[in-house]
Amino acid sequence: MFPVHNGVARRFPATITWTLIVVTTAIFLYQQSLPPRHHEEFIRTFALVPARYFARAAWSGHLWYMRYAPFLTSIFLHGGWAHLLLNLWTLWVFGPAVEDRLGHMRFLGFYLATGIAASVAHAVVNSTSPVPVLGASGAIAGVIGCYVRLFPRARLVLMIPIVFVPFFFEIPALVFAGFWLWSQIIPGVIGLMLPPGCCGIAWWAHIGGFCAGWLLMPLVKRQQRRYRRYYADEGTYGFLPDGRRYKGASSWV
Repeated sequence: MFPVHNGVARRFPATITWTLIVVTTAIFLYQQSLPPRHHEEFIRTFALVPARYFARAAWSGHLWYMRYAPFLTSIFLHGGWAHLLLNLWTLWVFGPAVEDRLGHMRFLGFYLATGIAASVAHAVVNSTSPVPVLGASGAIAGVIGCYVRLFPRARLVLMIPIVFVPFFFEIPALVFAGFWLWSQIIPGVIGLMLPPGCCGIAWWAHIGGFCAGWLLMPLVKRQQRRYRRYYADEGTYGFLPDGRRYKGASSWV
């Protein structure tokens, strides 16, 4: 189930969203260019290894700030092309609407804060894991949490591939978030019963990031008086400014 479109109207360019996509892609290409030995050292240095903080595992760096940098730097690392593309696609779908309502610099701070919160959640729950965790999915989960709280009744267009045929349908953002969150909680709880590091997916980073995004939204949302006014054309093409389906429209554009 992949989100492909949201109907929230916006007027400001998604400068930070696109910057994050470009920077994350550039860092991934740099990763891919490294020889195997240097790539492994790069991951050990900048990915998050929970056991280093809770199980006294060996440190790869000596400077104190480098020891805690992985809570942030791991957000910009990815394990492969599929991992990168899925994360950046999701950021491209949800990021512009959230950035539009928060403002550029608030959105950047929000993205980094939820990414760090996701890293902390994963490290606490998987405190003895020696497996490096990396990826932007925790921060992007925070963007989803903020989006859903901002626009609970917004209509999302999702795609489900059935064999080789894509099937498209609309669903309210709040319903999507409920399904998505349970799809993280169930395997996350099951993973607690398994040996550390055997799951391969940082479920609790996703949960922690989503909760952080949901909770932070009222603190970072731009005040209405500082936001632009709505225009008469909004809703004409299928959706109202908050992403709800316009009753006078029978199809979306």
